[in-house]
Amino acid sequence: MFSSRFTVTAFLRFAAWGLCLAASHFAHATLPIEAWTLPNGARVLFVENRALPMLDVSVDFPAGSSRDDPATSGLAGMTVALMRLGTQSLDEAKIAAELADVGAQMGSRFDTDRSGYGLRTLSSAKERERALAVLADVLQAPTFPADVLEREKNRLAAALKEADSKPETIAQRAFSAAVYGSHPYGLRGSGERATLERLTVADLEQFYRQWFRSDWAVVALMGDISREEADAVARRLTERLPRAGGPVPPLPAVEDLAAPVQRVIDHPASQSHILVGQPGITRTDPDYFPLFVGNYILGGGGFASRMVEEVRQKRGLAYSSYSYFSPLEQRGVFQIGLQTKKEQAAQALEVVRDTVTRFVAEGPTPAELEAARMNLVGGFPLRIDSNKKIHDYLGLIGFYRLPLDYLDRFVENIESVSVEQVRDAFRRRVNPDRMVTVVVAGAVPQK
Repeated sequence: MFSSRFTVTAFLRFAAWGLCLAASHFAHATLPIEAWTLPNGARVLFVENRALPMLDVSVDFPAGSSRDDPATSGLAGMTVALMRLGTQSLDEAKIAAELADVGAQMGSRFDTDRSGYGLRTLSSAKERERALAVLADVLQAPTFPADVLEREKNRLAAALKEADSKPETIAQRAFSAAVYGSHPYGLRGSGERATLERLTVADLEQFYRQWFRSDWAVVALMGDISREEADAVARRLTERLPRAGGPVPPLPAVEDLAAPVQRVIDHPASQSHILVGQPGITRTDPDYFPLFVGNYILGGGGFASRMVEEVRQKRGLAYSSYSYFSPLEQRGVFQIGLQTKKEQAAQALEVVRDTVTRFVAEGPTPAELEAARMNLVGGFPLRIDSNKKIHDYLGLIGFYRLPLDYLDRFVENIESVSVEQVRDAFRRRVNPDRMVTVVVAGAVPQK
């Protein structure tokens, strides 16, 4: 067993940073993060916090939608959804009743890279044990009942039929397909109606056996238990899972766009939906912090961003516009988006393109950078002001193997970003001449 220990001193840093906030002082606390590996290979991250009689625990696996292929799109999502709808000892109704009896909440986590379950329960022994028994069964003994699968397929197909008529869904699907082509990141996590129809119980069982392995599991715990109790909980939640015996199969690399892509899609909506972007960065990209801070200035900072200033404040073309990086195991998307009146779409798109091009070429001003750093550092306490938020970070740190002092050094990493670093990172990582542009219900600028 391997063990390491770091101390999250982020709150302490905010007290020092109070010079920027006059006489205000942040409450501070020390939150030790402990990490170790179980004999079955599962990785465990734990923070003990006795402030509340609660326990948050989650178990994640590399079983997100990126493990689907075009023929099985939706399989990963359907597998994790059905795990809680029937186990070897509990049916759907009993699972719900058991959790309700002890006041526990259980939910699935499903995104492009990850899939798993989380539980919030009272830390008192009786309630905790009953809630953990349910979670252990869901993770290790799902049965994927055939009648429940048919019901969920029909329910999801109906929801997709309705969603697929909406301009925002049409835009996002076209955008993802254009950015990622045949890469699994271009697949819709929910799947398509045609692929869902073909899914069988055998498909779900095979997917579950392939990806829910003990040595690929990341167990994150935070709350009112000891280190020894956390170890016992992690073992209980993974002891019946088989080992993979090797590393997680890597996802294919995401390639740069070979050329700009532009798609204009007719729709009767009165508002145009505009998306612009390209492949962005991985979760462990060394340019993460310069790009994170720079994007806050470009389009991530709401009313403080250049995008809103140019599109809304100066020209009144839209209520809001945004940009963001979505770092993943492979390169997640860099995306810009806005909605505007159909007749203003071409003008708004031109403003967006000019704003990005100018920012990539020139970078931020020193004043913009200082304001962004202050806002990001000042807002950081809100990112870790509850057990749930810190627990979410534990899962993130564990899954993407980020440094255990990630939270400790977050403020330091933000404060150390310079104008030159932002400009250099954007010039290397964002190419305004090679973007995907999707406009639904609108026009593009005439050259």
